[in-house]
Amino acid sequence: MALQEEMEKQGLWLFKFRSFLPILLLIGGLAFYVWREKYNMRPFHENSKAEELYLYFCMAVSFFGLIFRMYIVGHTPANTSGRNTSEGQVAETINKTGMYAMVRHPLYVGNFIMWLGIALLTASAWFVLCFILIYWLYYERIMFAEEQFMRKKFGEAYTDWAAKTPAFIPDITLYKKPALPFSWKKVLNKEKNGFTAVFIVFLLFYSAGELAEGNIPQNNFLIYGTAFSVIFYTIIKLIRNQTNFFNEAGR
Repeated sequence: MALQEEMEKQGLWLFKFRSFLPILLLIGGLAFYVWREKYNMRPFHENSKAEELYLYFCMAVSFFGLIFRMYIVGHTPANTSGRNTSEGQVAETINKTGMYAMVRHPLYVGNFIMWLGIALLTASAWFVLCFILIYWLYYERIMFAEEQFMRKKFGEAYTDWAAKTPAFIPDITLYKKPALPFSWKKVLNKEKNGFTAVFIVFLLFYSAGELAEGNIPQNNFLIYGTAFSVIFYTIIKLIRNQTNFFNEAGR
């Protein structure tokens, strides 16, 4: 099998099992974080202001990635740019405006930033570098598979756009106003998981670290924020399942 076909095959397989990589990274990162907390190997004094501020900094990085995703999702129409589904890849048009004017895979950029915030929690340069390498190797193949699909379906229209649009590192000089107005309904429907997940993951890391040191978790912002995010998620889920509130033509 030629390398091109092999890369595409690997990308489709990796996308199919894409839920497992975050879990493995999360488990590894959590174990490493707890180990460093237990043996005081992090560059902060226990329960110091610096440690607390660093936690919020990492959380801010993850939320920036989420906001980045929200902006993208809020402006995109349904079934664009080779989104994968359980039935296969789907694309009715090529999305060329908004964030897609600056980078070919903006949602993966948002995912990267969200996960980077979590990796930074370990306060370990080598762990962050390992995360970046694993993320790149993993998503490089997924992006390749998506682009093969788009190339086959749209031909020159896609290759012309791809030739001037970076794959992963955005070029802000290429930005174009989104073709569609921002839809809060679509954002609430699609990104509720990410909002809740950020709070849960950061509370999990913080609580595990505190317990490893023999302390009781007492960060009210994380505790109440997580409770609010879970309630928020449940309400949005119920509205989506019980009503047509989030249904929008073409979105």
